[in-house]
Amino acid sequence: MRKFNIRKVLDGLTAVSAVASASSAAQQQAAGNRETEIQETLQSEHFQLCKTVRHGFPYQPSALAFDPVQKILAIGTQTGALRLFGRPGVECYCQHDSGAAVIQLQFLINEGALVSALADDTLHLWNLRQKRPAILHSLKFNRERITFCHLPFQSKWLYVGTERGNIHIVNVESFTLSGYVIMWNKAIELSSKSHPGPVVHISDNPMDEGKLLIGFESGTVVLWDLKSKKADYRYTHDEAIHSVAWHHEGKQFICSHSDGTLTIWNVKSPTKPFQTITPHGKQLKDGKKPEPCKPILKVEYKTTRAGEPFIILSGGLSYDTVGRRPCLTVMHGKSTAVLEMDYSIVDFLTLCETPYPNDFQEPYAVVVLLEKDLVLIDLAQNGYPIFENPYPLTIHESPVTCCEYFADCPVDLIPALYSVGARQKRQGYSKKEWPISGGNWGLITQSYPEIIITGHADGSIKFWDASAITLQVLYKLKTAKVFEKSRNKDDRPNTDIVDEDPYAIQIISWCPESRMLCIAGVSAHVIIYRFSKQEVTTEVIPMLEVRLLYEINDVETPDGEQVPPVPTPGTGSNPQSIVPQSHPSTSSSSSDGLRDNVPCLKVKNSPLKQSPGYQIELVIQLVWVSGEPPQQITSLAVNSAYGLVVFGNCNGIAMVDYLQKTVLLNLGTIELYGSNDPYRREPRSPRKTRQPSGAGLCDINEGTVVPEDRCKSPTSDVKDNSFSRSRSSSVTSIDKESREAISALHFCETFTRKADTSPSPCLWVGTTLGTVLVIVLNLPPGGEQRLLQPVIVSPSGTILRLKGAILRMAFLDATGSLVPPAHEPWREHNVPEDKDEKEKAKKRRPVSVSPSSSQEISENQYAVICSEKQAKVISLPSQNCIYKQNITETSFVLRGDIVSLSNSICLACFCANGHIMTFSLPSLRPLLDVYYLPLTNMRIARTFCFTNNGQALYLVSPTEIQRLTYSQETCENLQEMLGELFTPVETPEAPNRGFFKGLFGGGAQSLDREELFGESASGKASRSLAQHIPGPGGIEGVKGAASGVVGELARARLALDERGQKLGELEEKTAAMLYSADSFSKHAHEMMLKYKDKKWYQF
Repeated sequence: MRKFNIRKVLDGLTAVSAVASASSAAQQQAAGNRETEIQETLQSEHFQLCKTVRHGFPYQPSALAFDPVQKILAIGTQTGALRLFGRPGVECYCQHDSGAAVIQLQFLINEGALVSALADDTLHLWNLRQKRPAILHSLKFNRERITFCHLPFQSKWLYVGTERGNIHIVNVESFTLSGYVIMWNKAIELSSKSHPGPVVHISDNPMDEGKLLIGFESGTVVLWDLKSKKADYRYTHDEAIHSVAWHHEGKQFICSHSDGTLTIWNVKSPTKPFQTITPHGKQLKDGKKPEPCKPILKVEYKTTRAGEPFIILSGGLSYDTVGRRPCLTVMHGKSTAVLEMDYSIVDFLTLCETPYPNDFQEPYAVVVLLEKDLVLIDLAQNGYPIFENPYPLTIHESPVTCCEYFADCPVDLIPALYSVGARQKRQGYSKKEWPISGGNWGLITQSYPEIIITGHADGSIKFWDASAITLQVLYKLKTAKVFEKSRNKDDRPNTDIVDEDPYAIQIISWCPESRMLCIAGVSAHVIIYRFSKQEVTTEVIPMLEVRLLYEINDVETPDGEQVPPVPTPGTGSNPQSIVPQSHPSTSSSSSDGLRDNVPCLKVKNSPLKQSPGYQIELVIQLVWVSGEPPQQITSLAVNSAYGLVVFGNCNGIAMVDYLQKTVLLNLGTIELYGSNDPYRREPRSPRKTRQPSGAGLCDINEGTVVPEDRCKSPTSDVKDNSFSRSRSSSVTSIDKESREAISALHFCETFTRKADTSPSPCLWVGTTLGTVLVIVLNLPPGGEQRLLQPVIVSPSGTILRLKGAILRMAFLDATGSLVPPAHEPWREHNVPEDKDEKEKAKKRRPVSVSPSSSQEISENQYAVICSEKQAKVISLPSQNCIYKQNITETSFVLRGDIVSLSNSICLACFCANGHIMTFSLPSLRPLLDVYYLPLTNMRIARTFCFTNNGQALYLVSPTEIQRLTYSQETCENLQEMLGELFTPVETPEAPNRGFFKGLFGGGAQSLDREELFGESASGKASRSLAQHIPGPGGIEGVKGAASGVVGELARARLALDERGQKLGELEEKTAAMLYSADSFSKHAHEMMLKYKDKKWYQF
């Protein structure tokens, strides 16, 4: 036989299952020959794994920076991540390898570079001139801890303050230390006996680059003369300093203190502050000092040409404002505005018209980085409205509990969802354009629509447009509004089965073609929604209550809607008859006083106004039975062509006809087997625990995870994150985990029994013990008959076995193409149909869109079944297993999806040991096996999903979605699709000094820093002080920060080189860029010759 080589696509690739795969393929070869040979087109070279983009709010943010010329925002996090934002749709994620917290970020303004300072005392220089930024240099400080950095505009010398109170100077071109050091004991007065504390601020005088203002934590501020290497002035204050800011004229500066005060100092009057302000202090009578307030963590002092300056600060509230939300205070002239924030403030920056510190600043907005949000405030409009945030930063508005990903959706879906979602937008935003507008979009090479659906802890569901590596929220649905809310904790119903978040979404089942949506929530509730563009008011919410029970009682006869299975010794049958209810039931108790027949949540009994979008079709709730709460739902499926929804848990399975609002099937898992039960089970009384018994349980339970746990709300999950069955010490919990739960459900039109000659509608049911059972559906004709005649459901007797819990099922036709479940096209239900439509509806029958409906009777199908341990391909109707693949021996599959890729299909799996694998269909040849990430928490297990066209995603942090691709083609096109952060922009002209100011020494004083800090003047720095580490970004960007004409020329050429790295760049573009670079070089040379020998007064 042919050998299939697994191509090494990533450095971390390991082929754990390669040997087992080859042997299992060999075993199945003989069986496969008996079937029709299906030509498989997918090969290993079609697969490659790489991360594409990361969406959402940066988790645990810690630092903020803005390039006022490039208009790019950078956010650093406590885990060493770096997120860069330009115009909407231009985003970038980078990661420091060490994972240390980012304490400060500094842009090299308009240079396409960024310096990051980390908590592990390293500095890194990032090159932003490439689509995926990379580190050019790193510098590791060995003896001192970095506390503050400052890089003056258009300077290549970075000041680095340390915990010891010293200041070192780094050349950002070579990333080496200068021999020039400002020692703390030289900076402070010699008479002072105490250490001034760490450096908390460094900045140069806006009007004199030779004067450096140094703020020490203890309250001392020093104005240091760089040339004479001594302190000009020392300003001492009793209170600790948190931040310092200059007035642009360089004659005054302002300090914020730990007692909630601001002190304004005149540079030449060091003895006492010119003014002391307590913005939030209560002014006491008799001239006493105001009461102390909380520390003012940061202050900014920004001037305007036409009016009063702005003083903007965070913190400083009085101590008696307990429970008050964090505030940003904007003081402008005599007015003080206090802007309350939803979360605590991490940092803020004022956006100004000019990058020059010695000009009127003209502030126009404030960026406020909060713990869980990013807010932009418009300073130019009255009332300081906020800008509408165009980035997808609200993924975590309520914690994400589950998500689903749909690539290649119907093209009309995104416009339909957008149109209903547009009505939900808030009003009152700033009228101006979003000010962070840098960068350029990438080329869109993917033309298919993609939708991500996220389910949340508060019961909300969000639909996102995820097409072409962007993300934008389309529509939000609040599922909790159908239930009565408890006003306070004491008022909560005692039927709750979770301590918090009773509405949390666990499972989402969505049919994109018919737009039918079904959700299962944590309180054992299921809601079915229909999409409508019309607003309706529902007088009475349609509702059903279901008793799903796991206990062996007297045999009851169901109400004729299914054939009762024959009980066997050791098993029993207890299908419950259900009375459909349209109103919430009243709490009732069984004979022994236990809670009985009560749902966990109370459905509203008042009319419900439903906006355009998703509207409730039916609410189904599982109820308490004899004092035992309903178990959480573990699987869910909806089918629009059949008008059915089915769900299951560890007690059993229930099927509902949502058109007739009736329960069709309600069986304990044991009863599904009838007389074919392969396990010996002991009867269980309602209140006694049952220990697992029978040989079939032990070998499967080892090291597997119950799918029930994969979809638990993270906020209500009481179990720990270790992956084994016996995660809880409670006896009842062990009992529930050892039960057989329904883990997979799939509606399809296929062969249900070996003797079948044609496919028919059915439901395939998978359980946690690896069993697949088939239920036959007998549907009435379409139109009015569908609403009048009952649907008949009956077990077929077909049972298939796999090792491990069943995760996913799908069907292929005789050519190996995927047979999608039957569906009904979407139509507007809230508009009365005309006669023609009614006639069409009568004739309309639920039909499968699959190729199988047009096949000859003799043609067979293939069932693809994936469990936690293995995958099987079974030929139908013969039910022969023709291919089998043991996916993993030592771990278990968390997610398996049958997906389309490159006009073919494959099985994609994510294992708990971190491997991502793909297998061809139907032969289950291994095509990809990459060690991607070890499973570190339940969040990844619960949210990982694959979809068509080689796309996948998972929740990488509580606030961020990580998207990845396993398609070689997408990996190759990714460079084109990514946006560009750096775009060539001319630096604004420096403020005009005027002739007399220049002549008589007024205006800004420049400083030849090279002369002061270069090796010739200051010598070499101690080698043991810091260690230089070349970055992986290459040496070509070293001169990125050079200044002057030669530097400009070098930068233009460097930009050209980097643009040349683009995959498949057009020759015309390259030629045009080379031409512009040459002409730039020529002009620069002419300029240099023109001005080379001129004196200053000849300009």
